[in-house]
Amino acid sequence: MTDLFNAPDINFLALLPLIIVYVGGLLGVLAEGFIGRTARYAVQLPLAVATLVLAFVAITVLGPKHQTLTAADAVAIDGPALILQALIVLLALMGLLVMAERFGGQHADAFTQAGAATPGSAEEAYAGRLGGTTTEIFPLMMLCTAGLMLFVSANDLLVLFIALETLSLPLYILTGLARRRRLLSQEAALKYFLLGSFSSAFYLFGAVLLYGYAGSMRFGDIADAISSSVGMDGLLVPGILLVAVGLLFKVGAVPFHAWTPDVYQGAPTAVTGFMAAGTKVAAFGAMLRVFYVAVEGARLEWQPILAVVAALTMIVGAVISVVQTDVKRILAYSSIAHAGFVLTGLIAMDQAGITSVIFYLFAYGFMTIPAFAYVAMVRSSGTEASQIGQWSGLGKRAPWMAAGFTFLMLAFAGIPLTSGFTGKFAVFTAAISQGYAWLAVIGVLASAVTAYIYFKLVVQMWLGDEVGDTVVATPSILTTVVVVVGLAVTLGLGILPAPLLDLAQSTSAFLR
Repeated sequence: MTDLFNAPDINFLALLPLIIVYVGGLLGVLAEGFIGRTARYAVQLPLAVATLVLAFVAITVLGPKHQTLTAADAVAIDGPALILQALIVLLALMGLLVMAERFGGQHADAFTQAGAATPGSAEEAYAGRLGGTTTEIFPLMMLCTAGLMLFVSANDLLVLFIALETLSLPLYILTGLARRRRLLSQEAALKYFLLGSFSSAFYLFGAVLLYGYAGSMRFGDIADAISSSVGMDGLLVPGILLVAVGLLFKVGAVPFHAWTPDVYQGAPTAVTGFMAAGTKVAAFGAMLRVFYVAVEGARLEWQPILAVVAALTMIVGAVISVVQTDVKRILAYSSIAHAGFVLTGLIAMDQAGITSVIFYLFAYGFMTIPAFAYVAMVRSSGTEASQIGQWSGLGKRAPWMAAGFTFLMLAFAGIPLTSGFTGKFAVFTAAISQGYAWLAVIGVLASAVTAYIYFKLVVQMWLGDEVGDTVVATPSILTTVVVVVGLAVTLGLGILPAPLLDLAQSTSAFLR
């Protein structure tokens, strides 16, 4: 009994990346409280960037040397955790740079037309609406990123719930920070919060049932209980499915997808990009650990259900995207379809499945944030121009922007020589190898359907008539770096995917 009151052994070097990001977030909170308004931006941005860079260095340098189960086996620092944590930090850095953007050049004219007194006040107004002067985004981003990193390494249902709330609460706040469309943004934040709370309740109910079944919330203990059949069988499957509800909600899988289009549309565009990429990486990382470590022994019970969810997610995301007229809602339903594609690889339940999921998450993340950065550049009458009709003729007005966005649309559609094609090929191949060829066929058909709306948007940009009041803002070095890196990675993973596939395969073993 005395062991229950002893502090668990903690490998602080293994947890150093997490500690760095949490400390960076807390320092950002202190800076927000004690530094004057005019100086906050100049302090918060370098602090946040330095925090993420240090965390990435710690992951790559110290992580491989300190792979272990720590904190009473509640946290696993292993290959999948490290590679996904590194991806989360990179995506957080890209998302942060877009959130910190203060466009110059053409945006001033747009805001002057919208009623700003001078170009200077237009710049200030635009920065505030995008989030540039809303400096609380920086500590919120750090705390959210720390939650995402913990989410992919949690080896205990209770720690997983703590990570879930740590990443979710800052996202609810970030969703409501769009100043130009305040009511729409606040409505999106409220919907996200309420539906997220319901999903968390389902998750907790499932965690309690699994605890009742195994007598423990550790993934290894649950797996042992399943393999030895010592628990109450009536609690196992309901527990697994209820836990899955909480995780599937985060990736926007059908039928838990209703929040996705409204939240993506209402949130600040830079926040939407990070939310779309970061939460998918973390949620699928958590699902990999839950399904491959904790409940793999009961796969015959839940695998067919997950396959049906994957099929419905691809079909609904693809079909409903076709009738959308708002670019952000198109990308929202696209993200739903992509969640179905990743689920197709996940249910393979072998090393190829893990490898394909990790590769797809890399590909999707580096496509998504630049795509939303492009959306944030298109302005009309002092606000974002996200209607398809407002993008008409942008290829003539801003050919470089249109060319980059076109390439990303081709990647989303899965055209060869892009990372999207390689990712889809990997997950479909993994599914086929395990007898889920029918799921791969649905995935190919869904990809063809989504390609229609992508190409419709591309045709509108290049062949449509120009819209007089739509302008493309001139990005600073911050957004330029994000876009260039995203395009380069998307092209590189399409032409030369082998290094990342080999890395994902070599780091696909979970500690148990």
